Amino acid sequence: MDKHEGRDAGTIRLDDPWYDALAVGWGEGEEPSPPRSAPAGRPAPGASDIYLEVQRSAAFQEVRSRYRRFVVPATAGFFLWYVAYVVAATAAPGLMARPVLGAVNVAMLAGLGQFLSTFLLTWAYARHARLRRDRAALDLRWTVFEQERGQERTRARRAGR
Repeated sequence: MDKHEGRDAGTIRLDDPWYDALAVGWGEGEEPSPPRSAPAGRPAPGASDIYLEVQRSAAFQEVRSRYRRFVVPATAGFFLWYVAYVVAATAAPGLMARPVLGAVNVAMLAGLGQFLSTFLLTWAYARHARLRRDRAALDLRWTVFEQERGQERTRARRAGR
């Protein structure tokens, strides 16, 4: 993200190639054009071909793998922690009612632990995304953007002939 200079000094501009781009076919008011033919008679590659190529790339697979390696164990761990809390609250009310400090009992501490673990997990997810996935995902996004711009330039040159 970059900060603007001058009159809009307080606003932040997202440094994202698609920030102001419309989704294909959303609110553009035009009928989609039929696929154009490449010089060899094959259809010219479209945006979907670019996305499929990126999806099959090793870089995309690495980003997805990093995502899954964090999310699957974190989700399973948090779910088990939540189920253990609920089961303990229903199956062991004597344990949960045991006072720890004054009016504070084990159930209250475990409930507060649920909130704390939620915040910690959110922080860990954001940190993991920032350190392990965001740069690679942004690089993929720029790659797709550049390929789409190249296609648009090629189409414009063909249309100008």
